[in-house]
Amino acid sequence: MKNKWLVIIILAVSQFVMILDSTVMNVSISNVAKDLGTTISGMQAAITLYALTMAAFMLTGGKIGDKWGRRKAFVIGSVVYGICSFITALSPNLSVLLFGWSLIEGLGAILVIPAIAALAAINYSGKDRVIAFSILGAATGMAAAIGPLIGGLVTSYFTWRYVFLAETIIMIIVLLVASKISDRKADKNTVIDIPSSILSAGGMAMLVFGVLQSKTWGWVTPLASPTINGKEIEPFGISLVAYLILAGVLVLWFFFRRQKKLEAIGGSPLVKVSLLSIPALRSSLSVLLGQYFTIAALFFVVPVYLQTILGYDALQTGIKLLPLSFGLVAFSVLGSRLSIVRSARNIARWGQVGLSVGLFFILASIQPDLNSVFFWIGMFIVGAGFGLLASQLGNVSMSAVDKKDTAVVGGLQGTFQNLGTSFGTAIVGSVFMLMLSSGFVSAVNSNQDLSSTVKTQISGVAQTGVQIVSEDQAKQAVIDNGGSEDTAETLASTYEDAQLAALQQAMFVVFALSIVSLLLSRSLPAQVPQPA
Repeated sequence: MKNKWLVIIILAVSQFVMILDSTVMNVSISNVAKDLGTTISGMQAAITLYALTMAAFMLTGGKIGDKWGRRKAFVIGSVVYGICSFITALSPNLSVLLFGWSLIEGLGAILVIPAIAALAAINYSGKDRVIAFSILGAATGMAAAIGPLIGGLVTSYFTWRYVFLAETIIMIIVLLVASKISDRKADKNTVIDIPSSILSAGGMAMLVFGVLQSKTWGWVTPLASPTINGKEIEPFGISLVAYLILAGVLVLWFFFRRQKKLEAIGGSPLVKVSLLSIPALRSSLSVLLGQYFTIAALFFVVPVYLQTILGYDALQTGIKLLPLSFGLVAFSVLGSRLSIVRSARNIARWGQVGLSVGLFFILASIQPDLNSVFFWIGMFIVGAGFGLLASQLGNVSMSAVDKKDTAVVGGLQGTFQNLGTSFGTAIVGSVFMLMLSSGFVSAVNSNQDLSSTVKTQISGVAQTGVQIVSEDQAKQAVIDNGGSEDTAETLASTYEDAQLAALQQAMFVVFALSIVSLLLSRSLPAQVPQPA
């Protein structure tokens, strides 16, 4: 009995590492971009691709776990993850980072994350399972909470690369004790439907890539369209983004049609569509999507604001995010205890309200000079809301289905979590870049102190997208391109104002969507049932 909780500790440590990746990369975004010789937009693409890879193949990863056995999938995924963390640590440029971190490391995670949820359900039952999933939720929250501080400390005093070296070591330790995890016999007869995998991955990829490219190509009206042999690709005068999103929706529709057909004929669907008819499961997955959309969007906007506009370094950024850490940890524990006397629906809704209220305070704090009081209050409340949600959703999802479906639900949780992350980063990043470009051009054109030549030049540059840089970098760029000191000063000041306005607008989108997500929690259970 003394080793009773060893299994969940192993699984929680792995969960912690999976979540830590993204939070560290977000807070270190400026340093990593500089180190690899790329831009903030390039790093946005890397972060989005990492989450997209996991979202696109998570269901397939869960199915592989059924066929191989969950522990075997967990071990193999951990090996891949550990090796690629090492590759990431040695990345000389963005291309290697995209390959090692965003793609291959993400593929390792698709085996680990569904297995974690399934193995937790296999190794624990009754009240112990409730505690086990609360620990997993707390691990998720802890990673999101202290990831920025860890990233800030390591990046400021050493290098961001040490985080990934540490992850490699941690995964080696996990592998050494993985034999302690019990597993059910693998179903060797499980068939992985390749067309379903292609449809799910393809549909999600087109959706997220379309949203990601909207800042450059435009949503409907073409901006800087891609070219082939010098000819812009914009069929019927419509941006490729619109076609990508439409195609993604259609492909996912065909995916769900195929899953229904396979389930009806006794085949092997990637996901039992009938599970989504369970109100509690459907609601918990929807809330999970909204939760991670909000956090991913916040962790993109805030570091850009603190580091680019205010000039904070990674450590200072991590310290500024500490109130979120305190709120998250405290309310993860409180939420687990409250679940004994309060319904999952009420606790989750308190969490959603907390996210919205906290986001409003953060929105109010984004000024030329940071309103620290509003910012700290906002970050703490956001953390509290996240903690309440993290304490409930995992157990609600698993309690809604039979044990045999836990791996499938684990895959669904991972899919929705990473879809939320990828959409949060892509959509908010796109809104920010579009608002920045349009706002900057509009402000320049209305400025009487600037010549028509300068206005024309700025309009031309903005067609291909405005880069995220500091005011000093913007000023230097103008001077390097032959502009006068006065012109550089005016354009840099105008750019910083446009950047701040764009951040406020992007943050408002996050705030508005967090309020809408309240509607998604209606079907959460009035009381979480005790698992058998």
